[in-house]
Amino acid sequence: MDSKNNLPQRKTDHIRINLENDVKSSLTNGLDGYHFVHQALPEIDLAQISLKTSLFGKPLAAPFQISSMTGGTSEALLLNQRLAAVAQEFGIAMGVGSQRAAIENCELEDSFRVRDIAPDILLFANLGAIQLNFGYSATTCQKAVDMIEADGLILHLNPLQEALQPQGETNFSGLAKEIEKVCRRVSVPVVVKEVGWGISEDAARMLVDAGVSAIDVAGAGGTSWSQVEMYRIDDPYQAQTAAVFRNWGIPTADSILAARRVSPNLPVIASGGIKDGVDAAKCLALGANLCGLAGQFLKAAAISVEDAQKTAIMLIQQMKIAMFSAGVSELSQLNAALLKKR
Repeated sequence: MDSKNNLPQRKTDHIRINLENDVKSSLTNGLDGYHFVHQALPEIDLAQISLKTSLFGKPLAAPFQISSMTGGTSEALLLNQRLAAVAQEFGIAMGVGSQRAAIENCELEDSFRVRDIAPDILLFANLGAIQLNFGYSATTCQKAVDMIEADGLILHLNPLQEALQPQGETNFSGLAKEIEKVCRRVSVPVVVKEVGWGISEDAARMLVDAGVSAIDVAGAGGTSWSQVEMYRIDDPYQAQTAAVFRNWGIPTADSILAARRVSPNLPVIASGGIKDGVDAAKCLALGANLCGLAGQFLKAAAISVEDAQKTAIMLIQQMKIAMFSAGVSELSQLNAALLKKR
Protein backbone atom coordinates (compact mmCIF):
# COMPACT_ATOMS: atom_id res chain seq x y z
CA MET A 1 0.00 0.00 0.00
CA ASP A 2 1.30 3.49 -0.80
CA SER A 3 2.28 5.46 2.25
CA LYS A 4 1.07 9.03 2.62
CA ASN A 5 4.61 10.17 1.78
CA ASN A 6 4.52 8.34 -1.56
CA LEU A 7 1.15 9.66 -2.69
CA PRO A 8 2.33 13.11 -3.87
CA GLN A 9 5.11 11.48 -5.90
CA ARG A 10 2.61 9.11 -7.48
CA LYS A 11 0.40 12.08 -8.44
CA THR A 12 3.41 13.85 -9.96
CA ASP A 13 4.32 10.69 -11.88
CA HIS A 14 0.77 10.39 -13.22
CA ILE A 15 0.76 13.96 -14.54
CA ARG A 16 4.20 13.57 -16.13
CA ILE A 17 3.42 10.22 -17.76
CA ASN A 18 0.11 11.45 -19.18
CA LEU A 19 1.80 14.49 -20.67
CA GLU A 20 4.90 12.76 -22.02
CA ASN A 21 3.91 9.24 -23.06
CA ASP A 22 1.45 7.41 -25.28
CA VAL A 23 -0.97 6.00 -22.73
CA LYS A 24 -4.00 5.65 -24.96
CA SER A 25 -6.02 2.46 -24.94
CA SER A 26 -5.71 0.35 -28.07
CA LEU A 27 -9.51 0.06 -28.06
CA THR A 28 -11.74 2.73 -29.58
CA ASN A 29 -14.50 4.36 -27.58
CA GLY A 30 -17.09 2.66 -29.83
CA LEU A 31 -18.54 5.97 -31.02
CA ASP A 32 -17.00 5.64 -34.47
CA GLY A 33 -19.58 2.91 -35.03
CA TYR A 34 -22.31 5.56 -35.14
CA HIS A 35 -22.98 8.59 -37.28
CA PHE A 36 -25.61 11.32 -37.31
CA VAL A 37 -27.90 11.54 -40.30
CA HIS A 38 -26.91 14.76 -42.04
CA GLN A 39 -29.73 17.23 -42.64
CA ALA A 40 -29.12 19.43 -45.67
CA LEU A 41 -32.21 21.45 -44.76
CA PRO A 42 -32.03 21.69 -40.95
CA GLU A 43 -34.67 24.46 -40.67
CA ILE A 44 -32.97 25.94 -37.60
CA ASP A 45 -30.63 28.84 -36.86
CA LEU A 46 -27.16 27.84 -35.63
CA ALA A 47 -27.08 30.97 -33.49
CA GLN A 48 -30.18 29.80 -31.60
CA ILE A 49 -28.86 26.38 -30.60
CA SER A 50 -28.79 25.95 -26.81
CA LEU A 51 -26.52 23.62 -24.88
CA LYS A 52 -28.03 24.53 -21.51
CA THR A 53 -28.76 21.73 -19.09
CA SER A 54 -28.59 21.00 -15.36
CA LEU A 55 -27.51 18.25 -13.02
CA PHE A 56 -28.31 17.92 -9.30
CA GLY A 57 -30.06 21.27 -9.40
CA LYS A 58 -27.02 23.15 -10.74
CA PRO A 59 -27.36 24.91 -14.11
CA LEU A 60 -24.79 24.20 -16.79
CA ALA A 61 -24.19 26.31 -19.89
CA ALA A 62 -23.00 23.21 -21.76
CA PRO A 63 -23.09 19.45 -21.01
CA PHE A 64 -19.37 19.10 -20.36
CA GLN A 65 -17.36 18.12 -17.31
CA ILE A 66 -13.65 18.55 -16.79
CA SER A 67 -13.08 15.05 -15.48
CA SER A 68 -11.26 14.32 -12.24
CA MET A 69 -7.54 14.38 -12.78
CA THR A 70 -5.22 15.77 -10.18
CA GLY A 71 -4.37 17.34 -6.84
CA GLY A 72 -1.92 16.86 -4.00
CA THR A 73 1.13 18.63 -5.49
CA SER A 74 2.18 22.20 -6.28
CA GLU A 75 1.93 21.45 -10.00
CA ALA A 76 -1.55 20.06 -9.48
CA LEU A 77 -2.57 23.24 -7.66
CA LEU A 78 -1.75 25.34 -10.74
CA LEU A 79 -3.54 22.91 -13.05
CA ASN A 80 -6.65 22.82 -10.88
CA GLN A 81 -6.73 26.61 -10.67
CA ARG A 82 -6.54 26.93 -14.44
CA LEU A 83 -9.16 24.26 -15.01
CA ALA A 84 -11.49 25.80 -12.45
CA ALA A 85 -11.19 29.20 -14.13
CA VAL A 86 -12.25 27.62 -17.42
CA ALA A 87 -15.13 25.74 -15.81
CA GLN A 88 -16.38 28.97 -14.24
CA GLU A 89 -16.05 30.99 -17.46
CA PHE A 90 -17.90 28.47 -19.63
CA GLY A 91 -20.41 27.18 -17.08
CA ILE A 92 -19.30 23.56 -17.13
CA ALA A 93 -18.75 21.00 -14.37
CA MET A 94 -15.45 19.91 -12.84
CA GLY A 95 -14.12 17.14 -10.64
CA VAL A 96 -10.87 17.24 -8.70
CA GLY A 97 -8.49 14.31 -8.50
CA SER A 98 -8.48 11.81 -5.66
CA GLN A 99 -8.31 13.64 -2.33
CA ARG A 100 -6.79 10.76 -0.42
CA ALA A 101 -3.45 12.58 -0.23
CA ALA A 102 -5.14 15.57 1.43
CA ILE A 103 -7.20 13.38 3.76
CA GLU A 104 -3.95 11.87 5.02
CA ASN A 105 -1.94 15.12 4.97
CA CYS A 106 -3.91 18.29 5.59
CA GLU A 107 -1.06 20.41 4.22
CA LEU A 108 -2.09 19.27 0.73
CA GLU A 109 -5.71 20.44 0.98
CA ASP A 110 -5.13 23.75 -0.79
CA SER A 111 -4.13 21.96 -4.02
CA PHE A 112 -7.76 20.82 -4.33
CA ARG A 113 -9.54 24.01 -3.27
CA VAL A 114 -10.90 26.00 -6.21
CA ARG A 115 -14.14 27.56 -4.91
CA ASP A 116 -12.58 31.02 -4.74
CA ILE A 117 -11.89 30.76 -8.47
CA ALA A 118 -15.09 28.94 -9.44
CA PRO A 119 -17.88 29.89 -7.03
CA ASP A 120 -20.74 28.83 -9.29
CA ILE A 121 -19.69 25.58 -10.94
CA LEU A 122 -20.95 22.06 -10.34
CA LEU A 123 -17.93 20.76 -8.43
CA PHE A 124 -17.21 17.17 -7.44
CA ALA A 125 -15.06 15.87 -4.62
CA ASN A 126 -13.31 12.57 -5.29
CA LEU A 127 -12.07 9.53 -3.38
CA GLY A 128 -11.21 5.98 -4.33
CA ALA A 129 -14.08 3.66 -3.43
CA ILE A 130 -11.59 0.97 -2.44
CA GLN A 131 -10.56 3.11 0.54
CA LEU A 132 -13.95 2.26 2.08
CA ASN A 133 -12.53 -1.24 2.62
CA PHE A 134 -9.39 0.22 4.25
CA GLY A 135 -10.74 2.43 7.00
CA TYR A 136 -12.51 5.24 5.19
CA SER A 137 -16.17 5.89 6.02
CA ALA A 138 -19.04 8.19 5.17
CA THR A 139 -17.46 10.63 7.63
CA THR A 140 -14.24 10.60 5.62
CA CYS A 141 -16.22 11.15 2.43
CA GLN A 142 -18.05 14.08 3.99
CA LYS A 143 -14.69 15.55 4.97
CA ALA A 144 -13.59 15.42 1.31
CA VAL A 145 -16.82 17.15 0.28
CA ASP A 146 -16.50 19.85 2.93
CA MET A 147 -12.82 20.39 2.15
CA ILE A 148 -13.60 21.85 -1.28
CA GLU A 149 -17.25 22.89 -0.77
CA ALA A 150 -18.31 20.32 -3.37
CA ASP A 151 -21.79 19.81 -4.81
CA GLY A 152 -21.28 16.08 -5.25
CA LEU A 153 -18.93 13.22 -4.44
CA ILE A 154 -17.25 10.95 -6.96
CA LEU A 155 -16.22 7.50 -5.75
CA HIS A 156 -13.94 6.01 -8.35
CA LEU A 157 -13.50 2.33 -9.12
CA ASN A 158 -10.12 1.10 -10.40
CA PRO A 159 -9.68 -2.62 -9.70
CA LEU A 160 -7.35 -3.26 -12.64
CA GLN A 161 -5.15 -0.30 -11.78
CA GLU A 162 -4.90 -1.43 -8.16
CA ALA A 163 -4.03 -4.96 -9.30
CA LEU A 164 -1.15 -3.61 -11.39
CA GLN A 165 0.26 -1.21 -8.78
CA PRO A 166 2.95 -2.59 -6.48
CA GLN A 167 1.21 -3.13 -3.13
CA GLY A 168 -2.09 -2.07 -4.70
CA GLU A 169 -5.28 -2.37 -2.67
CA THR A 170 -7.19 -5.26 -4.23
CA ASN A 171 -9.74 -6.38 -1.64
CA PHE A 172 -12.93 -5.25 -3.40
CA SER A 173 -15.06 -7.73 -1.41
CA GLY A 174 -18.29 -6.26 -0.08
CA LEU A 175 -17.56 -2.84 -1.55
CA ALA A 176 -21.10 -2.33 -2.89
CA LYS A 177 -22.44 -2.37 0.68
CA GLU A 178 -19.87 0.23 1.74
CA ILE A 179 -20.86 2.45 -1.18
CA GLU A 180 -24.49 2.09 -0.12
CA LYS A 181 -23.62 3.36 3.37
CA VAL A 182 -21.94 6.44 1.88
CA CYS A 183 -24.93 7.12 -0.39
CA ARG A 184 -27.22 7.10 2.64
CA ARG A 185 -25.09 9.28 4.88
CA VAL A 186 -23.26 12.00 2.92
CA SER A 187 -24.96 15.33 2.32
CA VAL A 188 -24.46 15.45 -1.47
CA PRO A 189 -25.25 13.22 -4.46
CA VAL A 190 -22.83 10.34 -4.98
CA VAL A 191 -21.48 9.54 -8.44
CA VAL A 192 -19.60 6.30 -8.98
CA LYS A 193 -17.21 6.18 -11.90
CA GLU A 194 -14.68 3.87 -13.43
CA VAL A 195 -11.30 5.30 -14.38
CA GLY A 196 -11.22 4.09 -17.97
CA TRP A 197 -12.36 0.48 -18.33
CA GLY A 198 -16.11 1.00 -18.32
CA ILE A 199 -19.15 0.02 -16.27
CA SER A 200 -20.83 -3.27 -17.19
CA GLU A 201 -24.56 -3.92 -16.94
CA ASP A 202 -23.99 -6.05 -13.82
CA ALA A 203 -21.91 -3.32 -12.17
CA ALA A 204 -24.50 -0.68 -13.08
CA ARG A 205 -27.24 -2.78 -11.50
CA MET A 206 -25.27 -3.12 -8.25
CA LEU A 207 -24.65 0.64 -8.19
CA VAL A 208 -28.31 1.44 -8.78
CA ASP A 209 -29.24 -0.95 -5.96
CA ALA A 210 -26.67 0.80 -3.73
CA GLY A 211 -28.48 4.10 -4.26
CA VAL A 212 -25.98 6.09 -6.31
CA SER A 213 -27.23 9.37 -7.77
CA ALA A 214 -25.38 8.96 -11.10
CA ILE A 215 -22.95 6.69 -12.92
CA ASP A 216 -19.90 7.90 -14.85
CA VAL A 217 -19.19 5.01 -17.21
CA ALA A 218 -15.60 6.12 -17.99
CA GLY A 219 -15.30 3.55 -20.73
CA ALA A 220 -12.33 2.27 -22.69
CA GLY A 221 -11.02 4.28 -25.58
CA GLY A 222 -9.11 7.05 -23.84
CA THR A 223 -6.33 6.97 -21.27
CA SER A 224 -5.34 3.43 -20.31
CA TRP A 225 -4.23 3.49 -16.70
CA SER A 226 -2.60 0.11 -17.20
CA GLN A 227 -0.25 1.92 -19.61
CA VAL A 228 0.30 4.70 -17.10
CA GLU A 229 1.20 2.17 -14.43
CA MET A 230 3.42 0.33 -16.92
CA TYR A 231 5.57 3.45 -17.21
CA ARG A 232 5.78 3.71 -13.40
CA ILE A 233 6.90 0.11 -12.84
CA ASP A 234 10.65 -0.54 -12.58
CA ASP A 235 10.52 -4.34 -12.79
CA PRO A 236 10.42 -5.34 -16.49
CA TYR A 237 8.31 -8.45 -15.85
CA GLN A 238 5.70 -6.52 -13.91
CA ALA A 239 5.73 -3.88 -16.63
CA GLN A 240 5.04 -6.62 -19.19
CA THR A 241 2.07 -7.74 -17.12
CA ALA A 242 0.66 -4.21 -17.25
CA ALA A 243 1.30 -3.90 -20.98
CA VAL A 244 -1.02 -6.76 -21.94
CA PHE A 245 -4.06 -4.87 -20.59
CA ARG A 246 -3.84 -2.01 -23.08
CA ASN A 247 -6.87 -3.37 -24.97
CA TRP A 248 -8.92 -4.22 -21.86
CA GLY A 249 -12.30 -2.76 -21.05
CA ILE A 250 -15.78 -1.88 -22.27
CA PRO A 251 -15.93 0.83 -24.96
CA THR A 252 -17.67 4.00 -23.81
CA ALA A 253 -20.58 3.67 -26.24
CA ASP A 254 -21.35 0.15 -25.04
CA SER A 255 -21.09 1.20 -21.40
CA ILE A 256 -23.57 4.07 -21.86
CA LEU A 257 -26.08 1.65 -23.37
CA ALA A 258 -25.48 -0.87 -20.56
CA ALA A 259 -26.17 1.76 -17.89
CA ARG A 260 -29.29 2.92 -19.73
CA ARG A 261 -30.64 -0.63 -19.94
CA VAL A 262 -30.37 -0.90 -16.18
CA SER A 263 -31.92 2.50 -15.44
CA PRO A 264 -33.63 4.67 -18.06
CA ASN A 265 -33.72 7.70 -15.74
CA LEU A 266 -30.56 7.66 -13.60
CA PRO A 267 -28.13 10.40 -14.75
CA VAL A 268 -25.25 9.02 -16.78
CA ILE A 269 -21.97 10.80 -17.35
CA ALA A 270 -20.10 9.64 -20.43
CA SER A 271 -16.32 9.74 -20.33
CA GLY A 272 -13.51 7.68 -21.74
CA GLY A 273 -11.89 8.72 -24.99
CA ILE A 274 -14.32 11.51 -25.88
CA LYS A 275 -12.28 13.15 -28.63
CA ASP A 276 -14.41 16.14 -29.58
CA GLY A 277 -17.83 17.78 -29.54
CA VAL A 278 -19.18 15.36 -32.13
CA ASP A 279 -18.31 12.41 -29.88
CA ALA A 280 -20.00 14.24 -27.03
CA ALA A 281 -23.17 14.77 -29.06
CA LYS A 282 -23.21 11.06 -29.90
CA CYS A 283 -22.92 10.20 -26.19
CA LEU A 284 -25.93 12.36 -25.41
CA ALA A 285 -27.88 10.77 -28.27
CA LEU A 286 -27.09 7.34 -26.79
CA GLY A 287 -28.50 8.42 -23.43
CA ALA A 288 -25.82 10.29 -21.48
CA ASN A 289 -26.61 13.50 -19.60
CA LEU A 290 -23.10 14.91 -19.45
CA CYS A 291 -19.74 14.27 -21.13
CA GLY A 292 -16.46 14.24 -19.25
CA LEU A 293 -13.08 14.96 -20.81
CA ALA A 294 -9.68 14.80 -19.14
CA GLY A 295 -6.69 14.42 -21.46
CA GLN A 296 -7.47 17.37 -23.73
CA PHE A 297 -7.98 19.71 -20.80
CA LEU A 298 -4.90 18.43 -18.94
CA LYS A 299 -2.58 18.98 -21.90
CA ALA A 300 -4.07 22.40 -22.63
CA ALA A 301 -3.97 23.57 -19.00
CA ALA A 302 -0.36 22.43 -18.71
CA ILE A 303 0.45 25.06 -21.35
CA SER A 304 -1.75 27.95 -20.20
CA VAL A 305 -5.23 28.91 -19.08
CA GLU A 306 -5.72 30.43 -22.54
CA ASP A 307 -5.14 27.07 -24.19
CA ALA A 308 -7.63 25.46 -21.84
CA GLN A 309 -10.14 28.20 -22.73
CA LYS A 310 -9.63 27.53 -26.43
CA THR A 311 -10.25 23.83 -25.81
CA ALA A 312 -13.61 24.61 -24.19
CA ILE A 313 -14.57 27.02 -26.99
CA MET A 314 -13.71 24.40 -29.60
CA LEU A 315 -15.71 21.62 -27.90
CA ILE A 316 -18.78 23.83 -27.55
CA GLN A 317 -18.54 24.96 -31.18
CA GLN A 318 -18.13 21.38 -32.41
CA MET A 319 -21.20 20.20 -30.50
CA LYS A 320 -23.32 23.09 -31.74
CA ILE A 321 -22.33 22.48 -35.36
CA ALA A 322 -23.02 18.74 -34.98
CA MET A 323 -26.50 19.50 -33.63
CA PHE A 324 -27.13 22.08 -36.36
CA SER A 325 -26.10 19.61 -39.06
CA ALA A 326 -28.33 16.94 -37.50
CA GLY A 327 -31.25 19.36 -37.41
CA VAL A 328 -31.73 19.73 -33.63
CA SER A 329 -31.62 22.91 -31.57
CA GLU A 330 -31.82 21.57 -28.00
CA LEU A 331 -30.07 18.80 -26.10
CA SER A 332 -33.38 17.13 -25.32
CA GLN A 333 -33.79 16.45 -29.03
CA LEU A 334 -30.58 14.42 -29.21
CA ASN A 335 -31.63 10.79 -29.17
CA ALA A 336 -30.72 7.45 -30.65
CA ALA A 337 -33.10 7.96 -33.56
CA LEU A 338 -30.65 10.50 -34.95
CA LEU A 339 -27.82 7.97 -35.00
CA LYS A 340 -27.17 5.23 -37.52
CA LYS A 341 -24.83 2.29 -37.16
CA ARG A 342 -21.99 2.38 -39.65
